Amino acid sequence: MDKGLQLTICVVITLLLLRESSQAGEENDPEMLPASTSGLGADSRGTAEGLPTLTVTTILEDPYVMVRGAELEGYCMDLLRALAGMLRFQYRVKVVGDGQYGAVSAGGNWTGMIGEVLRKEADIAVAPLTVTSAREEVVSFTTPFLQTGIGILLRKDTVSQEMSFFHFLSPFSKETWTGVLFAYLLTCFCLFLVARLSPCEWNEPKNEENHFTFLNSLWFGAGALALQGVTPRPQALSVRVIAVVWWLFTLALLAAYIANFTALLSSGSEQLPIQTFEDLVKQRNLEFGTLEGSSTFYFFKNSKNPIHQMIYEYMEKRREHVLVKTYQEAVQRVMDSNYAFIGESISQDLAAARHCNLIRAPEVIGARGFGIATTQASPWTKPLSIAVLKLRELGDLDYLRNKWWESSCLRRSRDRWSPLEPPALGGLFLALGVGLALGILAAVAELSNSSRHVAGHAKKSCCSVFIEEICTRLRLKGSARPSQETSGKANA
Repeated sequence: MDKGLQLTICVVITLLLLRESSQAGEENDPEMLPASTSGLGADSRGTAEGLPTLTVTTILEDPYVMVRGAELEGYCMDLLRALAGMLRFQYRVKVVGDGQYGAVSAGGNWTGMIGEVLRKEADIAVAPLTVTSAREEVVSFTTPFLQTGIGILLRKDTVSQEMSFFHFLSPFSKETWTGVLFAYLLTCFCLFLVARLSPCEWNEPKNEENHFTFLNSLWFGAGALALQGVTPRPQALSVRVIAVVWWLFTLALLAAYIANFTALLSSGSEQLPIQTFEDLVKQRNLEFGTLEGSSTFYFFKNSKNPIHQMIYEYMEKRREHVLVKTYQEAVQRVMDSNYAFIGESISQDLAAARHCNLIRAPEVIGARGFGIATTQASPWTKPLSIAVLKLRELGDLDYLRNKWWESSCLRRSRDRWSPLEPPALGGLFLALGVGLALGILAAVAELSNSSRHVAGHAKKSCCSVFIEEICTRLRLKGSARPSQETSGKANA
């Protein structure tokens, strides 16, 4: 019995130990880590034992890392949380002491987040840190988690283009205006021609005056363009067909013009004279600069492009005045003064989404990416790169991009105005052409019917009478029409 009792006690103790071990394993699971509070200087995540803890350096920049109450949040914080869950590590976040990204100082030492990684003050740097060759020589970078470039951030009212004297012509392109002029002249000529050919409009060419002279036809077409009724009024069906088609054409044309002209006036501030970096160099109204010690500054310094060299020389000569310390300072300066900020295009897109009076110029140069920096001998470089690739393949990076770059204002620049080209009005011109053709055919039919009656009374060939009528109405012959005189005598 004593041995059985001892065996029972051992089994119970073993089961209790196994249960405690299972509960401890659940507490150590990183998916179950409680979110701890964080202050302005640091953010610690996880208290599990047995998992490696990484010190992460970052920089405060909207929307990558921001202070919200007692915690840090933003794109990089969400990215860091996802990486920790995949690779099973704890982390402690600290904001970089000097507020710099990382550049070589005058003494040859690295500043900013790169310097902290090199001095082993931090294990990794998770921030909008651009991958450059100079930084790659001293630290290692993971696969970029964001792609970007160098753009120009402007305030709309400082770069609005002055309206020219002929600004009212801008809603249509030159080709469209040429087509409208040709359609107007062709329609007026068809009115003049059909009014002469139609016997219902001009019954007695010898004795009657034709009101649809070419000048009157031009006046009739112009009146329709102004939505005004003018004389002479058409009487023949053929002339009315052409008039109705022209009226419909002018209604659609005026609607397109008014709509495009309204859009032009409402978006006039977005017609940027500064489209490229070359335009920025040539103008004299705006100062321009970038972040001091940033990769953008060194991009222009090392570039062999003449335009880029001119930008670098300008910023170097006015270093104390045009270079800014932080991204927030740059955005505020663009909003408050005649200043253009040269920096990461993806950050400028965010500024333009948050501040509706800002806009980014179209040109983007120097394609680059944001990566996570580690020491060159760090065992975390490859696992972090693989984890970033997995997040991209799963669509998590796109989700974070859309989450933190959501616009807070309506962006008319997404639907930029552009002059209407001829293809946009192609159907309108086609309908006008068909209407003109129908009008001419109706006039020929009316004249043929009249010629057939005259030929029956005069006992002449219908074709000869038809040709005589055309020649008389088009003033191709000066003689009077013997056919009508014969017809008159026969009737008498």
